[in-house]
This record gives sequence, structure tokens and C-alpha cells, in this order.
Amino acid sequence: MAAAQGQRSDGAGEMDGSEGKVADSAPLPFRAAVDALRGARLRPEIEIDPTRPPQRLAPHAYALEAAVVEGEEDLADGRLVLLHDPAGHDAWQGTFRLVTLVRAELEPEMAADPLLPEVCWSWLTGALSARGLSAGEASGTVTRAGSHYFGGLSERPPASQIEIRASWTPREGGGGVPDTGAHLAAWCDLLCQVAGLPPVGPGGPGGSGGPGGSGDASVVSLPQRRGPLSP
Repeated sequence: MAAAQGQRSDGAGEMDGSEGKVADSAPLPFRAAVDALRGARLRPEIEIDPTRPPQRLAPHAYALEAAVVEGEEDLADGRLVLLHDPAGHDAWQGTFRLVTLVRAELEPEMAADPLLPEVCWSWLTGALSARGLSAGEASGTVTRAGSHYFGGLSERPPASQIEIRASWTPREGGGGVPDTGAHLAAWCDLLCQVAGLPPVGPGGPGGSGGPGGSGDASVVSLPQRRGPLSP
């Protein structure tokens, strides 16, 4: 079974670690949703791997961790968890739920923007809507934190970080299976936007020009956190 089509941080071609396995006894809709995650085409700047999922949030869970990497530098990282309760969940209004954490270091001028939390939330909702995806019962927080260093660390410049925590219910399609591959690609769009990467062009993985597009005129932009990648 092929891994998501970003880069594997360990260079392997399969999600065959213990964290990447799904029990044969798991419900078919959950296994199909995980297969869609594994088959998603992602931008080459994304390094992605399965990780150990939480054990108590739902009867079935699968988790991925990803980073946006430029050279040797991680520009942003995050975690995406797929939850499934075949009996349904009142708070979810469905049988599946996606839970995410995204975080990145920020330039001081960007961190000081009073609209930063609203803009970051618009990046999430815009990434989903740009791919024609719904986010039922969406909720979350946007947190910015600043660090100042003293004593033996006083030579370090002040640092700021943004953190987005969110969850939403993906719309279920045929057989009760949501398009988790598209949700993963939208989540990676968010990760790249937080990292300050330029959007991909038409024809690229998840590129604009159709349901896979990443552009959304309703999404507010802040100055890029870092310059575009070199060609």
C-alpha cells in the first residue's frame, strides 16, 4: 500500500511501521478512509509519516505527523488524526472526525499583527473550501506565544510561535467513507501556508484549477513568513 505522495522522512516507500498498521478487524469504512490517506498526492516539500494515534478518543484512530522542510530547516510541522466511531458521535454529527495541530515559528512583524488569529483560522477554512470540502461542526483555537531569553541564553533573539488546534467532521460519501485524501491535501495546504510557501500552480500536487485548487479569494493573507523556495 503506497504511502502518501509527499516525502517519507525515513526514505521508506510504505507505511509499514507499527504506527501505520490498521487491524484487519477494523470496519471497512475506516480502512477505506486510511487507504485514502495513504494514497494522497502531496507537495514534495512535505515530509510525512504515520505516528502512534491517541487511544481513548474513539474506537478507531489513525494519525500522521508531517513537516514542511526547506533544506535542513523545518518551516512548520503538525499532526493529523482520523477518528472513527461506527456508532456515531453526537458532538461530531457523524461517524468520522479529523483533529489537527499545526505550529510554526513566526517573524516578529507577523506575530505582532492583531488579525493573526482570525487570518490563521481563515487559512484552515479556506484550504478546505478551496478543495470543495465541508467542515461540519468545526471548532478550534489559534494561539500565539512569544519567548524572550535571559542569562546564558540572552544572545538568542526573541522568538514567536503560532499554534492552530482544530477539529471538524468530514462529509461522508459512498459507503459512509469521507474523502480523507482530499482533507489531508487541504491540511497540507494549510501547513505550507503557515510555513510561508507560495501556492502550487495548476497541474502540481493539489494545484489550483479545479477541485484540487488552493486559491481562495475570500482568504485574507499576511506577508509571507519566509521568502519563496528557490526554483
